[in-house]
Formats: sequence, structure tokens, C-alpha cells
Amino acid sequence: MRITKTITIVLLFISSQIVFAQRKEISLNGIWKIVKTDTASNVPTEFKSKICVPGLVDLANPAIDQIPDFAWQSLELAVAATDQAHASTDKAVQSVPTDESWYYNDAVYWYKRSFTINEPIRDVALLKINKAMYHTRVYLNGKFIGENYYNFTPTLINILPYLKPINQENELIISVGCRNNLPNTVIRGDDFEKYFFTPGIYDDVNIILSGKPYLQNIQTAPDIANGKLRVDAEVIQHKGKRFNLTYTVTEHISGKKITGNVLSKLKPKNGEMYKVDFTIPMPDFKMWSPENPFLYDLNLSTGNDNKKTTFGMRNFAAQKGGTVGLNDKTYYLRGTNICMFRFFEDAERGMLPWNREWAKKLLLLYKDMHWNSMRYTIGPPPELWYDLADSIGFLIQDEYPIWKSHVPKPDGVTSESLAKEYEAWMREKWNHASIVVWDGQNESVYDTTAIAINKVRGLDLSNRPWDNGWAKPASESDIMEGHKYFFYPYYSGFKNNKPVAIKEGLLKDIFKNPVGQSGPYMNKVPKGYSYPNPVIMNEYTWMWLNRDGSPTTVSESIYKNLFPEAKTHEKRFKAFAQVLGMETEYWRSHRLFAGVQYFSALSYSRALALKGITSDNFKDVKNLVFEPYFYKYLRPAFNPVGIMLNFWDEKLPFGSTVSIPVNLINDTYNLWKGELQLSIINEKGIAVNVQKVSVNLPDLGKETYNFEVKFPEEKGQYSVVGEIIYQNEKVQSIRELKLE
Repeated sequence: MRITKTITIVLLFISSQIVFAQRKEISLNGIWKIVKTDTASNVPTEFKSKICVPGLVDLANPAIDQIPDFAWQSLELAVAATDQAHASTDKAVQSVPTDESWYYNDAVYWYKRSFTINEPIRDVALLKINKAMYHTRVYLNGKFIGENYYNFTPTLINILPYLKPINQENELIISVGCRNNLPNTVIRGDDFEKYFFTPGIYDDVNIILSGKPYLQNIQTAPDIANGKLRVDAEVIQHKGKRFNLTYTVTEHISGKKITGNVLSKLKPKNGEMYKVDFTIPMPDFKMWSPENPFLYDLNLSTGNDNKKTTFGMRNFAAQKGGTVGLNDKTYYLRGTNICMFRFFEDAERGMLPWNREWAKKLLLLYKDMHWNSMRYTIGPPPELWYDLADSIGFLIQDEYPIWKSHVPKPDGVTSESLAKEYEAWMREKWNHASIVVWDGQNESVYDTTAIAINKVRGLDLSNRPWDNGWAKPASESDIMEGHKYFFYPYYSGFKNNKPVAIKEGLLKDIFKNPVGQSGPYMNKVPKGYSYPNPVIMNEYTWMWLNRDGSPTTVSESIYKNLFPEAKTHEKRFKAFAQVLGMETEYWRSHRLFAGVQYFSALSYSRALALKGITSDNFKDVKNLVFEPYFYKYLRPAFNPVGIMLNFWDEKLPFGSTVSIPVNLINDTYNLWKGELQLSIINEKGIAVNVQKVSVNLPDLGKETYNFEVKFPEEKGQYSVVGEIIYQNEKVQSIRELKLE
């Protein structure tokens, strides 16, 4: 057992000229060889295909699996499994077809490449595989040297005893298996709305060369109240010798030095891991936020090793009253979800998830949507997506890929085993400024996750809140997820041939009254009870369309029965975008939630035989072109100064006089002054009634303005348009109705 020791540090002044010993990181990304076998017993000798790392095994060339273009004949069983899943969540995982091409088999995929080290090898030589799935085994120069059953956290293996001498070629082989052959004691990434679960080395591979004392891990914890940075460094020492730990802090972009010093004459006992816990003054620091994602670099050196980590000065916490706070101020989240593991199953995916420029362009496009936050849901993207979120400025709810719904206990996973996975996940990611919520699971209801969460909570010196899916929050300091699908009861009724009553009109039935955390179609909250925790509404709608405009498996009956006039792709796109915009306004404007995040702006889209359940909203995902109606109606719905017509009538008698409430919200920290305009526009686009009022909306404010409106005496189609101007752009809330 290794003993961890925390010491008190005396800071000594040193000159600004600090020279760091250099650790060497050798990237093994690039072209590897690959072969598929039916067993893990024997290491293959022939590798006839090539593949890019990182990536997935379906990118092998020549192909090593026969996978048609997402159009299997054995569709019926797959769709039946999905339908069954929505009725009884966890059963579908065992019901999905076991066709060999779907990666449910005993196949093992073997990656091979060689490398040469052309410099002296010192005390430390590690192989780091950022992420690979499923069950990673490593062989170096003909010897099995280690394995990792975890699929969403790094593999780190000591390769020093197995390396050949300097300038000699080393042969590295890494194998991954299939998900169904994992032991039931590890998390497999269940998602009953997926089909493939394609294996692969899906993140960077590096060799780390260094000396001792070796910096094993660094955790940074900003203390913005006191203008300090707390640092917790794990050092693997060398033969009990004294050493100095030198640090500098620089601005990430400019490289300008902020501070530097040395912690002198540290002396651990022989064979111990040494934990150094100290604070660094951060004079005149700049806070990190999505609006100003200012980053710093912390460089540590032991004399024989150096390690750099990037951080931002910020904090994040749940607040009383149902809100969350960023940097000690209430902050409203607006955003979306990235469902990367579903996008892995998209026919257009290719190498896009590992293309940094494509990913950067995507996140900048999301910025243009007025989004400041995202949930990385049901599976972690490659590490570059976290780095980009740090630098572009997004708050990330990082979700561990557990989706088991009402299973009391997930297979053989215990709170102890799950806590170990959580710890490995946290240790790799806790310096990302973007990560503000640890999300322990999705939509599941059992005790295991809460127990595991509370086992590891104290490891995070920043004390970020956690989310525990649909189970009871693990702490009053945590947040909750809201997944309100208003259209699900209609889908369920149509599917089961049950009558679906529409009383006052579809939109009025749905949106007439505000719905909070204890309302229907929400977390599994006891009836009549409300938890004190803030809720982030990070899933809603049930009207997904594939990129070609065809309905998904769960939305087909919605369009057929509720929107029968939407018979073309264009009409469906417009209907979807209009309703999605209204619902986004609805969730935001009543201020009952800490954040609103649309599901999902990156997912698969499958319109062929093996149809998808959800989809994203791209017209062209490779070139990142949104479907135009989606952009037109959803972007203003997420404007920082938001507007909602709280008016849901779809038909009125001509000549009616009605009161129309208009809700305005201000997510910014500045007073907003402007003019609120309400217009009635006829079929020819002519405004037949216009009213205006001057508005002074305080920072983080919410106000309702009532307009008495006399509708025309003429029958026909009309639009009711509420409008403000924010930063020289029109922000509109639109309702269409018929006067008869």
C-alpha cells in the first residue's frame, strides 16, 4: 500500500529565470495496422489492414467487418427492441440482435505499430491510451504488459522494463474487444437507442518519458474569493532524496508570466508517493467564464520532470432558490447536448470527431446560437473537445455513460467498483475550467450511484456539484436533470391505440401553465414533493427529424396525428422548429429552471432501414450547416434577453379582444433598455395592429407586460409577433392563429 502524506510548505523567493527539466511526450497517433480475430488467446502475426488512431475499427482499410450502409434487413428485431425499451427501459439491451457486424460477438481487434526512442531513457516510461473500448490489452515486444477493463478513462502502463535499448525498434500491439464480453463489474456505456457500440482506440495514444521525482497528477482548485490557486501535486520521488518543486503561472495565450516560486528541500520517505498541497497567490487575476474564457498555465518542475496543466479562475455551485452560480453570481445556462457516442454511429461521421478544426468550427457555431453550456451525454468525447470547451468558453455537465433506468442494481457494479471508475474519470479531467458538473448517470433510479458519488465527492477540491440522474440527489448541494417530453404521452397513446384528448388546442394544453420539477414527465420526484436542488432542463421535445426531413421512429406518429398538414420535409422542418422555439421560450421564461439545454445538437441521423430514434439538426453535418428553420426559430429563443408570448390560442373568433402577456427575461448582468413591440400581421405580411412599450429590464430580471389586443374583423390566418432589438438584432416570439 502506498502512503499519501500532505506537508506544509515554506515558500522561498527565486529569480524569474526558471529552467524546467523536460519530460518528453511521444505521440503514437497516426496510421497503425489492424486485424480482427475470433479470440484473444493468440496474438496474430498477420496485419493486412490499416487504420487511423484515434478512431474506431469501422475505419479499417481494407474493411475488416462487413457493415452495409446502415441498412440491415434484420430491422424488425432492432425496432422491436427499441419500442420495448421505451416501455421497459433496460430489457432492450439484452434484446438487440447479435449479428456479427454489430459488434456483439467474440471478436478481438488488434492494433499494431512500431516506434523507436532516440534519446536516453531515464526513470519513467509510460504508455498512455487516453480512451479505448472495450477491454484494452497491451503487448510490447512480444510480452503482455497490462490491461484495462475501463472504457471511458485512460489506460496508463509502465513500459520501462519492456523497452528495447535506445535507437532500436519496439513493436507495440493493443487489442480491444466487444462490449458484450466485458465483465458485469464495469460500466459498459448502455444506451438502448444505439445499435453498434463500435470498438476502437478513440482517443490519443502517447509515450511519456521522464525522470524522478515524477509528477504523477496535479489538481488545481481556484479560490477566487481570496485570489489564490490551491495546488495538489502527487510526486513519485526518487530514492528518498530531497528535491525542490518549482512553479510558474503564465497566461495561456500570451505566455506572460504572472508568478513563480520554489518549494524547497522536500524529502519524502523512500518508496512513498509524496503529496504536496500548497497555494499560489494570483494577483489581479482574470476570472474565467463563457463570456471571457481566460486561461492560465501552471508549470511544475521537480528538476527531473516537468508537467504543465491549464486552468481557469472560476467557481460554480448550486444556489438556493433553484439557480446555479458562476463566480459567485447567479448564472442562467443556455445550451445543448453533444451525444458523441451516437454520432459515432452516424453514416457521415468518418474522422470528424477527431478533426480539431471541424470540432472548433462546430463549437463556434454553437456559440452563435447564444449557447453557453452543454451536456456531454452518454459517453465522453475525445479529449480535444474538453480543451476546446475550455478555450472557447462552455460550461460542461460531464456525464458518465450509465443509463439503466429502473434497475435496482446495475449488474455486478457495486458502489465500491463504480467509485473507482469515477475517481479515474475525475483525476483525468478535474483541471478543465469548462467542467462544472460531475454527472454520475442518466435517467436511472437506484442507490448505487449516490453511494459512489459520496465516496469520491471529497476528492474534488473545487467541490463541484453532481447530478444523479432521476434518482434522489446525492446531496442538497447538487443539481438535478429535467427531461420533460410533453409529446411522449401522445406518442405512447398513438402507439397503443389509445385515445388522445386535445381539450383547448394542442399548444394550449401543453404550455398554458408553468410546470416545475414535480410536474408530470419529469424526474422521479415523489408526488407532491419538491427537492431544494436546482434543475437543469437538458432534454425536451419529442419531434426529432432526420437530416432529410423524415420522422424518426418515435416521432412518426406525432407528425401523422398532431401535425397532419406537415406532409413534406420542408413543412415538417418548419413545424418542428416553430414548436421547439416555443418550448424553449416556455422553459426559459418562467424561471423555474437553472438552465435549458436542447437535446441534441450532435447525434446520429438515420433515415434508412435501421432508423434512428433521435437526431441532430444539420442540413450538412460535414460542412456544419444547420437546417435553416432550426436556426431561424431556435437561435432567438436562446437570446440572452429573451421574449415569450404567453399566448397559445390557435383559433379565435374574428373581432376578438384578448389580453396577451409577454414575458421578458434578462440573463445578463446589465440593465437592458429597449422597446417591446407587439404586432398582428395578416396573411399578406401587413401589420394591422401595432403596440409598443418602453422597457427597463434589470440584470437577471424577469418581467411580464400585458397587451390588450383587438383582432381584426376579417377571417383568415394571422401572426402575433412580439419583438425586441438586442445588439442590433431582432428577437421575436411568434404565434400563428386563425380567425374564424
